[in-house]
Amino acid sequence: MSNLDVLADEGTRPAAKATPSWLREGAGHAIRKLSERQQVNPNYQRDLVEAGRLYERAVHGNRRAMLDFEEAMTTSDFSILFADILDRQVLGSYQDWPSEWARYTRRGTVRDFRTVKRYTLDGGAAVLGEVPERGEYPEADVVPGEYEYRVSKRGRRLDHTFEMRVNDDLDMFRELPITLGRASRMTEDKFVTELFAQSTGPNSTFFSVGHGNIVTGNPVLSVDGLQDGMTQMGQQRDRDGNPIFIQSVNLVVPPALEVVANNIINATEVLAASGGGDGTGNNQLRTANWLRNKVSVVVNPWLPIVDTTSGNTAWYLIANTMAGRPAMEIGFLRGYEQPQVFVKAPDSLRVGGGSVPVEDGDFETDAIRHKVRHILGGTLMDYRMAAASNGSGS
Repeated sequence: MSNLDVLADEGTRPAAKATPSWLREGAGHAIRKLSERQQVNPNYQRDLVEAGRLYERAVHGNRRAMLDFEEAMTTSDFSILFADILDRQVLGSYQDWPSEWARYTRRGTVRDFRTVKRYTLDGGAAVLGEVPERGEYPEADVVPGEYEYRVSKRGRRLDHTFEMRVNDDLDMFRELPITLGRASRMTEDKFVTELFAQSTGPNSTFFSVGHGNIVTGNPVLSVDGLQDGMTQMGQQRDRDGNPIFIQSVNLVVPPALEVVANNIINATEVLAASGGGDGTGNNQLRTANWLRNKVSVVVNPWLPIVDTTSGNTAWYLIANTMAGRPAMEIGFLRGYEQPQVFVKAPDSLRVGGGSVPVEDGDFETDAIRHKVRHILGGTLMDYRMAAASNGSGS
């Protein structure tokens, strides 16, 4: 079997059709994004067939063909043609998990790198009492509160050489700026996760019995457990003892609980004993799944990475960011809200004059350097806007 037969076997065409006509049909994938016009150009097709024949003679021991092949491989045109025959491919990078932190974390901006404060006023919202004739209006007890944080720089640098760029006939290094941008988004996701989760489970300072936002018994994620969590959030009160209205919440779960969470939220009806029935036979209650309109599922893949103890079982209820005071905030430096990707300008000039393109690299080593800079910070805020269970059942 010839080497062209082998190439055909590895592709989508049968070995019997591994002929020059097969090459003209364009079974190989062109690199450098060759235009359709070039691929149907008769001169290109003729050269492609010639390249295939030369390669076949070389691998079968024709010494003259091997010398011609080695010489031809130093030319860019032959390299492109030969790449078509070998059908090279560049696999895409892993698909990033969609960034969902904005659904339960307020986004803010700050002016500089100094510590910023977020002030709150607790009180003054109590039900108004009756004021008798000539009576004095009662004074409300208003207590200020504050949260603070500061932003800081995060970044990374990626270098590649002049030789790597020249040899990059598959344009792999053109993806470097995109890769750095994806790293910035992952940085945001992990940073937010580390605000409310820690290595031992839900953040113990934020989620506590004293705050009333640990779901009683730390139940596993279930309809009953979710109902208990919703009940506890509904029982939270402000400083004046008024109820806190939360219109919608996000159920934040690790990938291990994605199926369970979606099964609960997307069920058309719920079978329950609470409300009068005993949970068996005809006494079992059937109710429309009201959770579908109240709870949204958010899958956070960073939870098992940050929480190495209960990362696959813990689940969180976090109020929508529009629900009054948010549970947390992530802030970005004003004017630098998005990650910035840079490439180092060459520090050399041509002898005859004129600047050097970026692709030629720096003066000392011909290195080409990319850098990403992302500036962010954040803090936890109102514990009443969240509830958590580590899923241990105890």
